[in-house]
Amino acid sequence: MRSKLKMAGKYVQKFLLGAKRFRIRRNLGMNLRLAYYHTSEERSHEEEEALPSEWYEKAFFKLTKLSHLLKNVDMIDGRLINVNDHSRIFDNKLEHEMQTFKSLVRAFIGCFSVQETMKKNLMASFANDARYREFQCFSKPSEREPITLSSLTKVSDILSISAQQRKIVRHTICPQVTQHQIWTGALEEILNELKSDIDFLMHCNTSKEINLAKQIVVSCMKFLDSAISADPESTSWMRLGPTKGEDDSATSHKWEDVLEMFIDLINCLGDEERLILHVRKLEVMKAGLYQIRDVLMDKNIGYREVRHQENLVQKKLTKALGHSSLCLFTLLLYYLYGCVKDIEVEVRGGVHKLDGENKFCLYMGKILTSDKEKAVLIGVKQLDRALGVFKFVWETAGMKGDLVLQGHMWCIGAENMLFPYRGNTYILHGINL
Repeated sequence: MRSKLKMAGKYVQKFLLGAKRFRIRRNLGMNLRLAYYHTSEERSHEEEEALPSEWYEKAFFKLTKLSHLLKNVDMIDGRLINVNDHSRIFDNKLEHEMQTFKSLVRAFIGCFSVQETMKKNLMASFANDARYREFQCFSKPSEREPITLSSLTKVSDILSISAQQRKIVRHTICPQVTQHQIWTGALEEILNELKSDIDFLMHCNTSKEINLAKQIVVSCMKFLDSAISADPESTSWMRLGPTKGEDDSATSHKWEDVLEMFIDLINCLGDEERLILHVRKLEVMKAGLYQIRDVLMDKNIGYREVRHQENLVQKKLTKALGHSSLCLFTLLLYYLYGCVKDIEVEVRGGVHKLDGENKFCLYMGKILTSDKEKAVLIGVKQLDRALGVFKFVWETAGMKGDLVLQGHMWCIGAENMLFPYRGNTYILHGINL
């Protein structure tokens, strides 16, 4: 029995490859513990041995129970949400169960039966197109790992974009996403999302840090609001209005004031785990604010000077934000989708060249807890945003050949289905024993 356990542990270690490791207890029960590790040896290793059939039986039983528990919940871009009303859920135990569920499904995606199911679904979806006959997606362990899209570098690495083409991408994208309205809009979106979660937490947490953070966020939002004019022809729209009797020079502000507020927020919320994603995004935007800290935010200057200050923001950010900049990628997400959250892809997939044509297929995946319409639509939209970023970068880089986008979803006990969405193909694969 001891030798069998060692063998099972060895199988599991090799199978999960840098994502999560499962330890099977002496009785081969499903008391699974997750341990996170990332080693270059495991990442580079692309061979694996099949897991014992007993493991899949026990794992499927665990997955069935978890899918019932999590049927109204999903993990979207690092946040646990209720799929019915899109509200945020703060529950560490439930989040742990979700991570366990997603990790177990990743293991199933690599098994022979699921691989065969995906191949049949591909052939059926594309009317027995010969190009997909030998197409095995997610067959490599590295393709089943999760990835968080947070920089152009990560996107370019998957698309195998050369250094020269990366320069073209940056030089093309920067002037577009650093426009004043995109920059200020992204900052406002970050603050709005942070305020929403702070308001929710204040119902059950009245700590001094949370209360102080709320005050800083509200002040910063008012500051930004007063620096943006609804009238594009206004001659004074970048400066806080002076109060009666106050010298105009005393109300002249710079972006450095916003930078200081962001630093205060980071210091204030640094130990609040439930807001860690917001804190990271504040850190990301702090890098951009630092570059324009000397630029004026002045509402009472003439229109030409307003335009000059606005152009300074664009020029300084364009010059300073490199291809790997997290700030630049955040601005790109806001430019494309009006959102600022990094996109988390649960099953990273890869790029496959279709035989006989100058076409490439980019495939990525999403793990669902339910096959209900709302849950599927949320999954499709999340994949669509991720795939859309790749398509945008591919075309901006001037890559040779067409990039076909393909999204895959998996759900316990679901029927296999095809979902066309915005010209792309999304396939739901059922996982069954």
